[in-house]
Amino acid sequence: MSKLDQILVLDPPSDLKFRGPFTDVVTTNLKLKNPSDRRVCFKVKTTAPRRYCVRPNSGVIEAGASVNISVMLQPFDYDPNEKSKHKFMVQTIFAPPNVSDMDALWKDAKPDDLMDSKLRCVFELPCENDKMNDVEATKAAPVMNSAKGDPSATTVPAATAQLDDTEMKKMMEKCKRLQSEINKLVDENRQLKDDGVRMRKAPRSDHMTTNSTSLLGREAPTASLPSLLVVIAAIFIGFFLGKFIL
Repeated sequence: MSKLDQILVLDPPSDLKFRGPFTDVVTTNLKLKNPSDRRVCFKVKTTAPRRYCVRPNSGVIEAGASVNISVMLQPFDYDPNEKSKHKFMVQTIFAPPNVSDMDALWKDAKPDDLMDSKLRCVFELPCENDKMNDVEATKAAPVMNSAKGDPSATTVPAATAQLDDTEMKKMMEKCKRLQSEINKLVDENRQLKDDGVRMRKAPRSDHMTTNSTSLLGREAPTASLPSLLVVIAAIFIGFFLGKFIL
């Protein structure tokens, strides 16, 4: 009697791939599907039992059901020049109507009733391009998240700086104009004071005294006017400088 073909469908069907680095436990998954209308018992074996941990490594799959198996490779020093010779075998058998002792079932099973599938272990290391892409993606993630959280983050500072420069120029021009006006008013005030001193020192007559009195009467408010303008200009300069500094 010829050996039975494997009834289960394996995914992956031939290779178990483990992706490094292998400085920590690396896990890959194996899916077993039972497309038949009978219960199937399975057992997973390996040529390197000390290097792998398999959960579950045996059991029963109901008709039409499937089971996921985790194959965990233990850490080791990987040599890319050394080819892997590790292999796995999934062994199956149709379950009898009443099965209670799985160990006795496998021990008493006839070779012709057993079905098996072999899988090869393949070790892979991430290529340099993948490493660079992972590093760039890690660096770019915070920047992208910041840009998504605040879309105007890159434009607002530039616009604010430009606005500050424009206001600064306007303030400086206003300060220069006010300073120029103050200088003119100070000169005019000094000139008026000098004229008043000269008129008081000159010889007086009754006519001149009368005229001088009327003239001084007119000059008094005129002389006080530049002083008032100086005070107002100083207040404006203080206001604009205070706004610019704050």
